[in-house]
Amino acid sequence: MWYNYVIPIVTLIAGLVGGFFIGVFYLKKQLEQMQSNPDMLAKMAKQMGYNMNKQQLGKAQQMMKQQNQKLGKKR
Repeated sequence: MWYNYVIPIVTLIAGLVGGFFIGVFYLKKQLEQMQSNPDMLAKMAKQMGYNMNKQQLGKAQQMMKQQNQKLGKKR
């Protein structure tokens, strides 16, 4: 009888943890792609309501690369 309560709870926790890590992995991959693809970065900015020119896109990509390098050193 106790397993009718424990198994669903354990499954829920495992699913939440697994989903979190899969989401983080996916987000990191998307950010890495944006660093090398200015069109993708421009599309994201436009969805957020910003119109960026080429100079602003270049600056944003450079900032993302610098941030990624800082995070890489911390690991």
